[in-house]
Amino acid sequence: MPHLLEKDQDPDPDQHQDQMDAAGSRSSPERFLGQNYEELHRDFVKHKARFLDDKFPPNESSIGEGLLSDSEMARVEWRRPTKMVADPHLVVDGESRFDLAQGELGNCWFLAAIGAITFRRDIMAEIVPEGQSFRRDYAGIFHFRFWRFGKWVDVVVDDKLPTIDGQLIFVHCKTRNEFWPALLEKAYAKVCGSYADLHGGFISEALCDFTGGVYLTLRLKANHPEHWALLHRAAQYKSSMGCGSHPGATSANTELANGIVEGHAYAVTGVTKVTSEGKPVKLVRLLNPWGHKEWNGDWSDRSPLWGSVNAEEHRKLLQMKDDGEFWMSMEDFCKNFSNVDICCQSPAFLDGSSESSWTTASYQGRWDEKTAGGSMEYKQSFWMNPQYRVKIPAIETDKTKAHEFNLLVSLMQKPNSRHRRHIQNHPFGFSVFAVPPELEDKKSFPATFFTSSVLVAQSKIQSNTREVVEYLRLKPGHYLIVPFTHKPKDTASFLLTLHSK
Repeated sequence: MPHLLEKDQDPDPDQHQDQMDAAGSRSSPERFLGQNYEELHRDFVKHKARFLDDKFPPNESSIGEGLLSDSEMARVEWRRPTKMVADPHLVVDGESRFDLAQGELGNCWFLAAIGAITFRRDIMAEIVPEGQSFRRDYAGIFHFRFWRFGKWVDVVVDDKLPTIDGQLIFVHCKTRNEFWPALLEKAYAKVCGSYADLHGGFISEALCDFTGGVYLTLRLKANHPEHWALLHRAAQYKSSMGCGSHPGATSANTELANGIVEGHAYAVTGVTKVTSEGKPVKLVRLLNPWGHKEWNGDWSDRSPLWGSVNAEEHRKLLQMKDDGEFWMSMEDFCKNFSNVDICCQSPAFLDGSSESSWTTASYQGRWDEKTAGGSMEYKQSFWMNPQYRVKIPAIETDKTKAHEFNLLVSLMQKPNSRHRRHIQNHPFGFSVFAVPPELEDKKSFPATFFTSSVLVAQSKIQSNTREVVEYLRLKPGHYLIVPFTHKPKDTASFLLTLHSK
């Protein structure tokens, strides 16, 4: 049966529920910059006034440097939706992936993630809290929620949006009186420092910030048979997915003759299989966040190959619209795209079994002057790094396959600046060592342990992303995980998350 991501699907049964009503949880997010939406909203409604956000003011500082020319900046006018249209709404007929149209900002990575998330009504309800309106108790204030470095935050914004000649500069909605995309983008810009701080990024980053989930990056070097199976399994588990096309010779988003835009982010919105002339064909459906510009090759909207598919599948799958969404074969997908980011609440989709049981543990840590020992190149100080233990239990052989992963390690370096584009991550990674049975009771390990211990896994050392993720298959036993910055005394805070089964 074809598996598409449809809006009427039930929420993921593996959706994580916070066990404690602690600050920073889903049920009790932290107030970003100390702003309390309920109190502010109540106060401005009471005084029949309109909220103006002094933490993210409607001026040049919120747009940021280098995004607009001086002449464009001089023409910017910040306007409330009530001054732009006669009947503004936050949401019209529910949030849809077709609502979005990218503006003058290179944040396709962010918008592609939104397009992927709109299938998850439960997640959208958390990101865009209910009860907000331009009608009842309107006070020019809205709020949105994001996951940021281990904690959920509630972000308050006023509804003044940057325009030129009466038109929104950045993301806008195809329905003229619908404003949830523009206000959501403004809230995320506030979290990241400015609109300019949203220019360029990774789909995985936005997907994690929307869900608090874990992700897997699939490199599409060849049309490997397991690639489509993994995407299909991820879709079945209601994972959110995005992909990136191959970069071109320049940073410009050049449209190729086949309709694909170079160096561009797309949402993955469907994975299915059809029968064409008696043979199975694996397909992937993508969405361009521009809201137009589609693939024009095999299995595109106007491809004659659809004539070889039975009428029911044809009717169900094909929409003849210039809406930015299109189908392509898995083979063409692997040729035109370099990677896919798959984000979900649990790595269970990797197993393809609802019986698999993963447990999660998260640790907030820091490399300081005394605990930043550097990578394994620095043998005299490596042992000084923070150390974390994990136990991999024995699992019955009929419940797991020899090649399946049983440990996911995520190491995220926390930012040293509120402004996303000014963040300077140290090169960082982690090492995994086997702990012999006679040392299982030890709490920490000295330098001598690392000269004779067995290194079972080593992450890549990253510097251009905020997170290092590795999926591992380890034998049952005890292990030591050592996160590190590449050089000693490179200090930073981090979040280590371990998913094991």
